[in-house]
Amino acid sequence: MDLTATDNPSAAGDERYRATRRVTLVGAVVNLVLAVAKILFGIVGQSQALVVDGVHSLSDLASDAMVMFAAKHANRDADEDHPYGHGRIETVATVVLGVFLILIGIGLGYDAGERLFRPQLLTHPAAFTLLVALLSVFAKEGLYHYTTAVARRVRSSLLHANAWHHRSDAISSVIVVIGIGGTLAGLPYLDSLAAVGVAFMIAKIGWDLSWHSLRELVDTALDAEQVAAIRQAIMSVDGVRALHMLRTRRSGGAALVDVHIIVDATLSVSEGHQIGEKVRTRLLGGFDEVTDVTVHIDPEDDEQASPSNHLPLREEMLDRIRKRWSDIDAARRVENVTLHYLDGKVHAEVVLPLDVAAGPEQARTLSSRLVSAAKRCPEVGEVTVYYH
Repeated sequence: MDLTATDNPSAAGDERYRATRRVTLVGAVVNLVLAVAKILFGIVGQSQALVVDGVHSLSDLASDAMVMFAAKHANRDADEDHPYGHGRIETVATVVLGVFLILIGIGLGYDAGERLFRPQLLTHPAAFTLLVALLSVFAKEGLYHYTTAVARRVRSSLLHANAWHHRSDAISSVIVVIGIGGTLAGLPYLDSLAAVGVAFMIAKIGWDLSWHSLRELVDTALDAEQVAAIRQAIMSVDGVRALHMLRTRRSGGAALVDVHIIVDATLSVSEGHQIGEKVRTRLLGGFDEVTDVTVHIDPEDDEQASPSNHLPLREEMLDRIRKRWSDIDAARRVENVTLHYLDGKVHAEVVLPLDVAAGPEQARTLSSRLVSAAKRCPEVGEVTVYYH
């Protein structure tokens, strides 16, 4: 028995998109102003580090556009072709953003490194470039905290990535401040060294973002601590005897959970379903990231093998048993047969009306005949006869 449920209403997706769009637009405006200012004043003030930092801010504009595109499409509702939703669009966009940062870092680092080995190319920045770099530090750090807060609220790995893009600009601007300040103090190499440091940091952040998202694309499980907490929550549900095949994965800002739970084999289908529903609602209510849960209900542990797979289904099994009962007249009055598929055998509970036997002794004799006859079927295990 499988129970699948998704807690991803359209309204929540719309709110998530609106919040993402709002914070991204704010970031884009700030990035545009800073990029223009740093590149312009870097060229005029002859600071290679500030120009490189301006290109870094300019790259944020491209990432902002990518975030807007991914957020719009990643929050679309599930459809027939995408039953798990479109969250992986956000993941793919994060990989692309990470690769983009790596390429930018390599290019800027190569140019700055070349200047270190060719002293005639070294620049001598003006004092006002230091003020521009300081302004960038405060502006980008503020953007980082603002974007991170929204990312946590809407559970967006892409916004987290973009927030770190903002912080990388803030940190790189700190390095630029040091480089420009050192050059102004009489150390001409520091500006280019700062440019190399910023370029390396850009590439490192790009690698981290790409690697994390690539792990998500290949369905890497949640962190061990999260999986352990999910396991504990499932086992705390009354009626769950054990669990196995607990699988978790991410899709954009959501976490998906699949699990097999073992319940008492004699429970009714409806009671087993109810236990599965409790597991589902406990995970959805107890873990903000979890938006989709599939619960498979087992009467026994089938993780390594399913010992009852070879057994016939109900109609064929009952047909075989009835043939064994063909010479027992009372078998025609059987009201119900409940079958339990356990340990590679079919165990049967047979219900007869009380008046089928004249007394206790005749009932015991009839029961013995029914049990013996049914067990001549090699697939049959235990047989219990009830009268009512």
